Amino acid sequence: MSAAFDKLARPIQKWIRQQGWKELRDIQARATHVLMDGNRDLIVAASTAGGKTEAAFLPLLSQVLDEPCEDSGFDVLYVAPLKALITDQARRLEDICRDTDLPITPWHGDVSSSVKAKATKRPRGVLLITPESLEALFIRRGLEIPRLFGATRAIILDELHSVLDSERGIQMRSLLTRLEIALKKPIRRVGLSATLGDMELAKAYLRPDSPNEVEQVIAEGGSAELQLQLRGYVAGDKDDEGPSATDAIAQHLFEQLRGSDNLVFGGARQAVEIYSDRLRALCEKEHLPQEFYPHHASLSREHRDFVERRLKDGTAPTTAICTSTLELGIDIGDVTCVGQIGAPFSVASLRQRLGRSGRRPGKPAILRQYAIEAKLTPTSNFSDRLRLGMVRAIAMIELLLEGWCEPPQREALHLSTLVHQILSVIAERGGIRAQQLYGILCQIGPFRQVDTQLFLDVLRALGQPEVALIEQTSDGLLLLGANGEKLVEHYSFYAVFQTPEEYRLISGGKELGTLPIDNMIAPGMLLIFSGRRWLVQEVLDRDRVILVAPAKAGVPPIFGGDPGNIHDRVIERMFDVLEGQKRPIYLDATALELLDEARINYTQLQFDPGRIAQLSDNAAVIATKTGSVRTTTLALALRASGFTVQTHDGFLEVFGKDESPELIDALSALADGKEVDLFAHSPSLLFEKFHPHLTEDILRRDALSSRLDAGCLSSLGATILGDQS
Repeated sequence: MSAAFDKLARPIQKWIRQQGWKELRDIQARATHVLMDGNRDLIVAASTAGGKTEAAFLPLLSQVLDEPCEDSGFDVLYVAPLKALITDQARRLEDICRDTDLPITPWHGDVSSSVKAKATKRPRGVLLITPESLEALFIRRGLEIPRLFGATRAIILDELHSVLDSERGIQMRSLLTRLEIALKKPIRRVGLSATLGDMELAKAYLRPDSPNEVEQVIAEGGSAELQLQLRGYVAGDKDDEGPSATDAIAQHLFEQLRGSDNLVFGGARQAVEIYSDRLRALCEKEHLPQEFYPHHASLSREHRDFVERRLKDGTAPTTAICTSTLELGIDIGDVTCVGQIGAPFSVASLRQRLGRSGRRPGKPAILRQYAIEAKLTPTSNFSDRLRLGMVRAIAMIELLLEGWCEPPQREALHLSTLVHQILSVIAERGGIRAQQLYGILCQIGPFRQVDTQLFLDVLRALGQPEVALIEQTSDGLLLLGANGEKLVEHYSFYAVFQTPEEYRLISGGKELGTLPIDNMIAPGMLLIFSGRRWLVQEVLDRDRVILVAPAKAGVPPIFGGDPGNIHDRVIERMFDVLEGQKRPIYLDATALELLDEARINYTQLQFDPGRIAQLSDNAAVIATKTGSVRTTTLALALRASGFTVQTHDGFLEVFGKDESPELIDALSALADGKEVDLFAHSPSLLFEKFHPHLTEDILRRDALSSRLDAGCLSSLGATILGDQS
């Protein structure tokens, strides 16, 4: 064994020998030296099943065993985003520590109160906890934090990549700051991640004030061979002979995946259920045991546990057709293949999903990507002609192969999460002065983009009588208001995130259904629902209602873009695909035909010079060549000028009216710096959990920090016009 092995405690060495290991992995040896020889923060990055957990825990547990702390408290704090991941890691740690007296305590909503009571009575060993449960500890046991964590020598943050740019990630950073303030000392931070595009950003997240002091251990080489294919399918008319695209994909999945363990990410819950049903029927038709099961958040916990156990068991072939519920690091054993139906949402997500495959030595990682495109007719929408869904899939695969993934938005204000943390700190301390609260959350904590004036505006909004989340005593102490106490006392308070809000679509008094909304939508914009185009008439944010009317804007595309922000880099690569000649070797024959078709149709739109293509007398397409934030900003600016618009990946479809100015004139005005009210037509502004408690003005500032880019309009307008102006 190596010098790193010699540094580990005897019980840890014994466990390693019992595993039959001949040597520590490279990242485990390097992490051991970093953690045992100093006190610097560390990021360990490696593929799924690359040994990251042991790289952190083996040396830290050795320190606990060989150098016990005299203070009370848990020795190591492990924070992970999923209950199932905590349960799994607890089992692994119990095995490592079985010859020691170190207790391993999993802590989340499903853990019994007796286990928690025992742990808090005599806190020691390893505490494994979700961010939400850690938040609950601060609120319910705020005065006990020094006793519970006085001995804590390190905090391990698992799945670091999954929290960098999320509400949960900001919450976690705030909790780390609050913990160190309560203990009056810094605590070593160790981040674990399978996917990190920019290590410098990750280091800045882990230790914002001294990112250069963060060590990093990155697995070199050893990545599994990657086998991938993107298969194209055309969704035809009902009168077409042969199977539908859905049936054809189900048949291919059945033929390729049967008899092995796999994950297939099917997109929305409805699609997951449809593919699961088709695959179940194929098993019955062939008189074979059932091995295809749905897995999404609307299903019962019992059903999801059943599917996860089958996957991990390995004795019964199991394929889970899932949403993002199985994207993160729940230990479900080894899977042979990862399937992705439809265009991925982000490169980071695609990489994380692919990391589930190719974990066994000598076995390749396999990605099967499926793209469904519309059968073209003389009236087909331009976006169908450009095959934007498949082109996005190609762009993301290319960026995946290059090792890129989306960076966090560093300018975002995260005001919804700020509201949450304001209430949490007040509850933890029983009351606090505004200046001290600002210092904890904004000067030292993660909300550094929030200046004093904006912070005070947020406090005033929360203190309005109709809101009553906080109140102030005559001597300036901030307390929870009547509604604030009710909110904080409810178990749902601890989580800062929520899934995209489902808005009810109503036309002529009739409810059409619900649609998740995660992009800004305003009256005068178009959206697609149930195979039809609808004109947005009014957005009732507080009621979660969108009033729509049937649109007369032609045939809707099959792919209208997904809720969520697509990064500029992804859109840039999509245009590289459309304007280039490369024919990726991972495309099947149909996908190659679709790509050739897309390139021909893109050329025929004749965007040069400039980036405007006229579709008809009153309809045009703008190639923004930018991601969701800038494209949406331009859409709202044109809407303010009287146009009807629909957003696509890197494009805007624009419809004029008799009273509308010429499109080129409107863009010229923007290029010349004309000020425009992006909020003139009351776009949706409630995207995050605590947004409803803020004023319209504050919500607009939050949107401008992350979902809109008002500063881009002049340059974007000039770029789009090119020589046409």
